[in-house]
Amino acid sequence: MINKNYHDCELIKNDGVFTFRNKNTTIGFIRFNEKGEVEYIFVNPLFRKKGIAKTLLKLTRDKVGKKLTLKEPISPMGSKLFKSVEKLN
Repeated sequence: MINKNYHDCELIKNDGVFTFRNKNTTIGFIRFNEKGEVEYIFVNPLFRKKGIAKTLLKLTRDKVGKKLTLKEPISPMGSKLFKSVEKLN
């Protein structure tokens, strides 16, 4: 799923939120709705560039079974991320 260096992560699934945590901190999370709109995605700066955001997006797409869209407002970094993973959709 995510980089093998983070095998000690736990994926917590709640209604509309997926969260990756380890024993010390939240690594990243995504908030979404049943329409496939990503309302918020965050990855702790210490864990960026490890495929976590892409994994969260893929898990979300698989859960909702629809093409994902970003809900406004979209940060510049969020737009860049979504463009880099458009092929997941």
